[in-house]
Amino acid sequence: MKSPLLLLPGAVPAEGVDEGVAAHYGDLFREQRALADGSGFVDLSHRGVVTVTGDDRLAWLHLLLTQHVEKLPPHRATEALILSPHGHIEHALYLVDDGATTWAHVEPGTQEALIAYLESMKFFYRVEVADRTGDVAVVHLPAGSIAATPEDAVVRETPHGRDLFLPRERLEEFAEGHGPAVGILALEALRVEQHRPRLGFETDHRTIPHELGWLETAVHLQKGCYRGQETVARVHNLGKPPRRLVFLHLDGSEVHLPPPGTEIRDADDGPEGRKLGFVTTSVRHHELGPVALALVKRNVPVDARLMAGGTAAAQEVVVQP
Repeated sequence: MKSPLLLLPGAVPAEGVDEGVAAHYGDLFREQRALADGSGFVDLSHRGVVTVTGDDRLAWLHLLLTQHVEKLPPHRATEALILSPHGHIEHALYLVDDGATTWAHVEPGTQEALIAYLESMKFFYRVEVADRTGDVAVVHLPAGSIAATPEDAVVRETPHGRDLFLPRERLEEFAEGHGPAVGILALEALRVEQHRPRLGFETDHRTIPHELGWLETAVHLQKGCYRGQETVARVHNLGKPPRRLVFLHLDGSEVHLPPPGTEIRDADDGPEGRKLGFVTTSVRHHELGPVALALVKRNVPVDARLMAGGTAAAQEVVVQP
């Protein structure tokens, strides 16, 4: 869906999966600093919005999600995953329950497949699943923001800020009173700095939660009864994941960032050395300079000198080997 905020002065449209909102409004580093200082807002109206209503909604979701949500208190934010039967990540949901409805925002374009799966699992439970993307927009207020929250918005409060589920027709009115508008590239830069994975960026068809640090935030290790739980328990209790997420400090003298998918090798092995992993997200940070998230093989030494394509890279551990 194309956001009306793309008509704001300086708006440059985002590309790829984030198409439909602004990449930036003319000054990427100024926008990053605004978010870091707790001002402005980010238009996330391209993200999918799914709701679940009915008396059984939390007990039912508890059976399907990696997170413990059976007794989720109203207005407490959480995040959860849906896994394949083999434990691979298929969906990431950012949740809050308002006491009557469970709200989730998901990656753009994934809501239809998510809803199809949820509908197939309803059985006799008293639940109703709805795609609310057409009438509800997500906007993000950064941590530290003192901006007032509209009364008709559902709020998802996290350590990284507030996600608002806002009636879509109120989006332009909201922008007028909560500026400056900040593009999604600034939010991505802060996400990389905070080592937070994103579905479709840090994941591929074989990613398991252990590789990305999602065990700490999106998986409850003491609950069972969800698809893929056997893999989660087995790897956690008996082994190690095959890959691990790392944070890369990139050589700042390079003009171009290594794009997602760029192969990572040991610098001592030269350009024809064994492939150790690949870049998942790369950004220019207003303080740290060029940085990236990457997936590497678990046994890559933490002090190894790496090359991301032709760019030197120093790793910082996110998931322990």
